[in-house]
Amino acid sequence: MDLRYTEAEESFRAELRAWLDEALPKLPAKPDRNDWPGRRAYDTTWQRMLFDAGYAGIHWPVEAGGKGATPTEHLIFLEETERAGAPYVGANFVGLLHAGPTINAAGSEEQRRKYLPGILSGDDVWCQGFSEPGAGSDLASLRTRAVRDGDDYVINGSKIWTSHAEVADYCEMLVRTDPNAPKHKGITWLIVPMDTPGITIRPLETVMGTSEFAEVFFDDVRVPVANRVGEENDGWRVTMVTLSFERGTAFVSEVVACQRLLHELAELAKKVTRRDATAWDDIALRRELGHLTAEFEALWALTKWNVSEAARSGVPGIGGSVFKLRFSETKQKVYELAHRLLDRAALVVEDVAGLPSGDLMDERLSSLSYTIAAGTSQIQRNIVGERILGLPKER
Repeated sequence: MDLRYTEAEESFRAELRAWLDEALPKLPAKPDRNDWPGRRAYDTTWQRMLFDAGYAGIHWPVEAGGKGATPTEHLIFLEETERAGAPYVGANFVGLLHAGPTINAAGSEEQRRKYLPGILSGDDVWCQGFSEPGAGSDLASLRTRAVRDGDDYVINGSKIWTSHAEVADYCEMLVRTDPNAPKHKGITWLIVPMDTPGITIRPLETVMGTSEFAEVFFDDVRVPVANRVGEENDGWRVTMVTLSFERGTAFVSEVVACQRLLHELAELAKKVTRRDATAWDDIALRRELGHLTAEFEALWALTKWNVSEAARSGVPGIGGSVFKLRFSETKQKVYELAHRLLDRAALVVEDVAGLPSGDLMDERLSSLSYTIAAGTSQIQRNIVGERILGLPKER
C-alpha cells in the first residue's frame, strides 16, 4: 500500500479544510449531554451539512449514494474533520457505521434504495438491538423470538444496551426464528421501525449520569418480512458483516482524537505543578506519553491497513479484532494517565481551576466500556487466536 499523498489527494485535503473553516462556525451551540432530542437535532444537522456538501458517506460506493472516495481520501477526511474539532457521528453512528454498510453489503436493491438515503442525509437515526440480558458476549444465545405470520414476523422479547433508542427511527435487530436449530443457525437480521405498536423503551442511566442506552421491550410487534436482510435463519452471517464494520473501521476517527489528546496532555503537563516542579519534569510521565504516542502511531498504521482491506473486499477483515482489542485497551491507558495528571481535579466531572477535568473525566468513565462494547477483549482474543493464529477452539 502506497501511503504517500498525491497532488490530487492534497488538493482534496485543501478543499476539505476550506469547507470546514466555513461550515463549522455555522453550527448551533452544542446541547446539554442529557438533552437527547437536542443532541439528535445537533448531530443530524451536521450530517445534513455533510450531505449537502457531498461529504456524507464519503467512502461509500457511488451506487449506494456515497462519494466513492479512495481509502486515502477517507483517511484524510477523518484526519481533517477530527483535527478541526468537527462533531463526530453521534446519534447517527449505528446507521452510518453499522446498519448502512450492512444493508449495502447484504441487503436487497429495494432495501438499499429505501434506507440508505435517509441514513446519509441524517433524516433517519438508527439504534442496535443485538444484546439481551442473557446474551451479551455470547450473542448467539439471544432469545427474542420472531414467529412468521403470513407476510409479517411477530416479535416478542427484549433488548438491552440499545444506543439512542429513545431518538431512533429504525433498529437493526437480531431475532431467533428457529428455536430448534443450533444457536448460530436460527437467527435472522431485521429492520424494525421504532414507531411500531408494541415497542416500549426504558432508558438506562450510565455511570456518567447520561441515558444513551435503553432497554427495549417487544410485545407482539409486527414487522414485514420485506424488512429482513438476508435469508431467514441466515442472520448470523449478516451479523458478522455488521460486527466487521463495528470492529474494523468504526473507531477510525477516535484514533486521531487520541493522538490529538496525547499532544494536549503533554501541554497540560507543562502547566500542572507538583510541589516545586511541573508534571512535565517527571521523567516517568514523559516516558509514558512517548510510549502511548508510539502505540497510537502503530494503531494509525493498522487503521490504514484495515481501511484498505475494507476497500478491496467490501467489508473489513478479521484484522479488525486485532485493532479493536489493542485500541480499546490503549485508550483506557490514555485516560488513566489523564486521571493521574489531573490529580484531585479528577474527582469531579466538571472543569476545576482552569483544568479541562470535565470532558477528560467524562471520557475516562466512558472509556471503561470500550473493553466490553462491540465484543469484549476476551472475545477479541478468541477471534485472534482461532481465526488468525489458527489455534484450537475452546471446548
